[in-house]
Amino acid sequence: MLTTSGRPRVHDQWDITNGVGLTALAVAAARAVEAGRPDALVHDRWAAEFVRAARSVDPSVDFPAGADDVGDDAELWLPMTDYMAVRSRVFDDALLDGVRAARQVVVLAAGLDARALRLPWPSGTTVFEVDQPRVLAFKQEVIDSRGDTSGDRRTVPVDLRDDWSSALLDRGFDPAAPTAWLAEGLLPYLPAEAEKALFETIDRLSAPGSTLAVEAVGEDQVEAIDGHPVVTRSAESLGMDIVALWNREPRTDCTARLRELGWEVATESAGAVAQGLGRPLVGDVAGIMAEGRIIRAGKG
Repeated sequence: MLTTSGRPRVHDQWDITNGVGLTALAVAAARAVEAGRPDALVHDRWAAEFVRAARSVDPSVDFPAGADDVGDDAELWLPMTDYMAVRSRVFDDALLDGVRAARQVVVLAAGLDARALRLPWPSGTTVFEVDQPRVLAFKQEVIDSRGDTSGDRRTVPVDLRDDWSSALLDRGFDPAAPTAWLAEGLLPYLPAEAEKALFETIDRLSAPGSTLAVEAVGEDQVEAIDGHPVVTRSAESLGMDIVALWNREPRTDCTARLRELGWEVATESAGAVAQGLGRPLVGDVAGIMAEGRIIRAGKG
């Protein structure tokens, strides 16, 4: 059984079947489950491909590759799928809104996100994917095996706790041009100083007209999830203790941080976003997820 026990040290590396990389695989599995719904908010044909490829790498991977593959862990996967579908859809829309004024997109901690391949980007858009080298290598192998070379997708294999801006610039990123940024499923795993540096670097690299979309998880959510019986049972069954990977250091609220840097910021609860999309987050675990915040910011 796969495990994510223990918190990654500062310079730990991970691939797609361990550590934080395993959470990216879980998100892909949730999108694969979502794709089978008649009212799917996100249609990601790559999600199941990534899960199946991970199974071939490590047979102990038992994440679902579709709605008929959930098994006995439905009490976790179904609310998680609802939340991930809502999160993916709102950030899809945020990035497509952002590229009205920008032609470069940066997906931070891209994991197995397939937006570079599945969204209808305007002609001339470049999508940069920043993540751990082993995660991006796995992802590239799957994409290459399917022969999909659509769009201008550029991988940036670097740890976001290190000097990722230099690596991004080396791949052709233009700091003088507006950028649509995304930080999804990232902040809880960063040390406080790394989070602070992340926003300062984004600000430094962002020309006027840039946008930023962020998922923020509050400490009250972490406390509610930590030790929750459904989460505990699922961690034991799936070998994926997400809370153990979260960094609990105190930090400045990211909304306040962005406003200090001069960005215009709007926030909305994940629950409100879900209601607007016709997919309410109901139930015990889903209700905790609904307390998360979706942050959209713009630099004038």
